[in-house]
Amino acid sequence: MSLEWKGVMPAVTTKFTTEDTLDIDLFKVNIQAQLDEGVHGLVLGGSLGEASTLSETEKRVLTKETVAMVKGKVPVLMNIAEQTTKGAILAAQYAEEDGANGLMMLPPMRYKSCDRETVAYFKTVANSTTLPIMIYNNPVDYKIEVNLDMFEELMACKNIEAVKESTRDITNVTRIKNRFGDRLKIMTGVDTIALESLIMGADGWIAGLVCAFPAETVAIYELQRVGRIKEAIAIFRWFLPLLELDINPKLVQNIKLAEVYTKIGSEQVREPRLPLYGEERQQVINIIENALKLRPTLPEYKNL
Repeated sequence: MSLEWKGVMPAVTTKFTTEDTLDIDLFKVNIQAQLDEGVHGLVLGGSLGEASTLSETEKRVLTKETVAMVKGKVPVLMNIAEQTTKGAILAAQYAEEDGANGLMMLPPMRYKSCDRETVAYFKTVANSTTLPIMIYNNPVDYKIEVNLDMFEELMACKNIEAVKESTRDITNVTRIKNRFGDRLKIMTGVDTIALESLIMGADGWIAGLVCAFPAETVAIYELQRVGRIKEAIAIFRWFLPLLELDINPKLVQNIKLAEVYTKIGSEQVREPRLPLYGEERQQVINIIENALKLRPTLPEYKNL
């Protein structure tokens, strides 16, 4: 499958049982809900997927189960977030063996690499695989920025095709388009500025709250794609209090709680994370319940 960098691609949550094992049955419930509402791809094992807590074996199980379930309907991407170049190469090879259609790659974990080291890391891993790669550029959370000059060097690797743009600087969409045109596809990665990014030329949206609200997320994308901007804005304004749950240190707990309310997930997280508690939990519940009370009726968006 050739990978088209467009549309809504959920950064899916990883489901766990009360015994702290993978809950594949519940995971498939959520994946089916995403497919039913028309998502364009799936990203496994990202930050929202609790990547840092997953074993190599668990990542491989998630990849194989998802690939088998979707049967080529949409591309399946596996995230790579490793401490060493050797570990990242191995993760890329496993993802390719297990049927993934592409990779999302973070800079090296823990060690704050300089620009030269970061470029060398990405290039070395890219040259070890035939899979198309999206670089995850999130200096806010991961403290390493991949700037335009670094991307210029990375363009030597033909399979580095896209960026998950998460700098939170909306003008970066225009800068990337001005510099690289369509050579570097842009997938916006910050829920709260997703619509603005799409209107300014981003090709798609790696989304978080889609895990609980797939219909609304896909509707926003499809409506803006065909120029029905006012309708997209109306849904986005309703959505914003929920989307802000994604730009929070406890985004995993927040979004998993939202999944409970929409009946396509559970609150089970892997320690050291713990489910939300007390006043913090109630604040998130208030946001979710208020959004559900005001949930908009969506126009037909699947065949636009």
